[in-house]
Amino acid sequence: MVLPPPQTSLPVPGPIDTGRVADLIGQLLAALGEDPRREGLADTPARVAAWWGSFLTSDTSASVMCFAETHLSEQLVVVGGMSVWSLCEHHLLPMHLEVAAGYVPDGEVVGLSKFGRIAQRHAGRLQVQERFTRQVAEEICAVIGSGDVAVSVRGVHLCMSMRGVRLEAARTTTLQARGRFQDDPVLSQQFLTLATHQWGTA
Repeated sequence: MVLPPPQTSLPVPGPIDTGRVADLIGQLLAALGEDPRREGLADTPARVAAWWGSFLTSDTSASVMCFAETHLSEQLVVVGGMSVWSLCEHHLLPMHLEVAAGYVPDGEVVGLSKFGRIAQRHAGRLQVQERFTRQVAEEICAVIGSGDVAVSVRGVHLCMSMRGVRLEAARTTTLQARGRFQDDPVLSQQFLTLATHQWGTA
């Protein structure tokens, strides 16, 4: 069964004016004491603007494929190894997010690649890790038609690694547990064990 992309509480950004962005990048370079017309920088404003336009334009057209599977019973599915980049909306610096999502199928399973698409879609905007975690969980709940979902995210934030306290080894972990993952401590622990095992110790 093919489902359209579900609606969540995700705010929809307006269109990106790449020409205006390029002009502003040129002004920024000048304000930093650089000559935006010199060799090496002449094409930088256009390149940066093109990157912003590409990064902040999410693909919302992808459908979600679900497959009937009537013989599943009480089986935990955890999809990990999803690694995405997003941008901290407080400092406009990158954050690297490792995502693990878990759910208990009820009569059908979701195509595994769709979990990665969901993570990429919500990462491709100005974000905070806490909201990203909630939005991914919301969309997975909508896709599977159930509230039995858990999402854990481990993030490396350059706004903490390269500015301020400059703690390169710092990691931030967020967890959104819903339904049975919130009420059943055994199921919750199984999810957390599988999710953290995929991250290793780095």
